[in-house]
Amino acid sequence: MEKQNILSELTGIFKKVFENDSVILQMDTTANDVDGWDSLTHTSMIVEVEKHFNVKFKLKEVLGFKNVGDMVNMIHTKLETA
Repeated sequence: MEKQNILSELTGIFKKVFENDSVILQMDTTANDVDGWDSLTHTSMIVEVEKHFNVKFKLKEVLGFKNVGDMVNMIHTKLETA
């Protein structure tokens, strides 16, 4: 799956989790850029992303995400090696 497609699908997940249809993700989007992105919604979002893409993140991987692009790259890597 192309990274742009992953980003597009992530946008839909974010809109659902954050209950905000105006969310627009870029590779450099961070928690500071999305209203309501706190530790609780972060956990919910990670669970939804794992379910949607049928991947599992290690805690170390999640803690290493500095922006949405890091998550896109990790999803891409996991899907390519699956």
